[in-house]
Amino acid sequence: MTVIRSIILAGGIGTRLWPLSREYFPKQFLQLGAESLFQETYRRSLQLSAPEDIIIVTHRIHEYLVHNQIEELGQDVTKTTILVEPEGKNTLPAIAWAMSVLARKDRQAVAAIFPSDHRIGDGAIDSIREAIPLTGKYLVTFGVEPTHPHTGYGYIRKGSALPVGARVREFREKPDRATAECYITEGCLWNSGIFLFSAPRFFTELRRLQPALAASFAKDCVSYPDLPAISVDYGLLERSQNVAVVPLRAAWSDLGDFGALYAEAQKDGQDNAGEPLAIDARGNYVRAEGKTVALIGVNNLAVVDTGDALLVARMDMTARVRDLVGQLKAVGDPVTEFHLQVHRPWGSYTILENSRFYKIKRVTVKPGKKLSLQMHHHRSEHWIVVSGMAEIDLGEEKKFLRQGESTYVPSGTIHRLGNSGKIPLEVIEVEIGEYLDEADIVRFDDEYGRADAGSKSFPKRQHRVLPGK
Repeated sequence: MTVIRSIILAGGIGTRLWPLSREYFPKQFLQLGAESLFQETYRRSLQLSAPEDIIIVTHRIHEYLVHNQIEELGQDVTKTTILVEPEGKNTLPAIAWAMSVLARKDRQAVAAIFPSDHRIGDGAIDSIREAIPLTGKYLVTFGVEPTHPHTGYGYIRKGSALPVGARVREFREKPDRATAECYITEGCLWNSGIFLFSAPRFFTELRRLQPALAASFAKDCVSYPDLPAISVDYGLLERSQNVAVVPLRAAWSDLGDFGALYAEAQKDGQDNAGEPLAIDARGNYVRAEGKTVALIGVNNLAVVDTGDALLVARMDMTARVRDLVGQLKAVGDPVTEFHLQVHRPWGSYTILENSRFYKIKRVTVKPGKKLSLQMHHHRSEHWIVVSGMAEIDLGEEKKFLRQGESTYVPSGTIHRLGNSGKIPLEVIEVEIGEYLDEADIVRFDDEYGRADAGSKSFPKRQHRVLPGK
């Protein structure tokens, strides 16, 4: 029986779901159901592969999110290979890297490749297993039977029939509605972004169609920043004559915009999702954190409130949220990068209130974790323990604080907060000073290997990459 490996691509940003999805906490890690889309993907991979046969490719700013979310599933993260990209290069370099790692262990390796930000029914596993015999001769992609003329998906035109599925005659770009209707009439399938590749066929096609990229991964050391940014569709599949498509017999959605989230959500009697208080309002999608949303006389809107950002958009225009994010990025607005809750390797902090000369945070430290040993030039901090036991280094002093106890950290004092207990530690932190930006951190020791540990000064840009604590 062929051993199936799994490759999970977890480096995307998901800009069309802003403000839910942010650069440092993107769509695949959001809890849109009982688990995040990434966690659903990992569980699905376990139906095909043992943990040691799973490879995850992610961006360096998401590495700790991958670790945390695998651990939340009760899995041993050390059994899974995690490849950390220094910068995003699109899907073909990511897949080539993972396939090269697999091929070093097994030249005949066969791998299912999953995006981590799609919702896919369990029936997909049966479709993948049925396609295994094709992998010797073909690069296999999986197509979804269209339910409507969607303009946000690519389409696959089938060619001659194979024992399973068919050869691919043509890949087609995202169409307008009239063209999409024609594609459906022709029997085209949606391109799901799920693949099944054998190492021999993959590298044969890669050497033929992308020789420079193939040569890079044939070396012992790859200069990742020098690789081209190119998708597997454009760089390989659309150029190869040896591609097969197999129907994916499972529910599937890329959850690419709020219209897709609305389609999946439960509705009330007026077809509203998200349980708003509604009067003469129909077909709306509402998601607000800790707020009651009241709608009167409005229809087909997406209303998304995350505390620091509010989006109101016509449902048929939500795909253009990406353009809005581009405008915010162009002016350097960090609201595209971070939520009020910022996840760190040791836990998270949530900004409760932010003013010019003070900031209030709720800091949560996971059991057995600790923050970096650090110092601030421009701010002092006051810590109040809400739950758990805090282990604190303050200058030369070490102390333990229980619920309700507090301590003061003057500016210029080297300090560290940790949790050596068995339950999460929650601390309210009040920062006071004339400069409260996360750039005012000097790290002297950091068990997570963040770039500035041991350095007393470093560029502010590094703090944009690894902000806070």
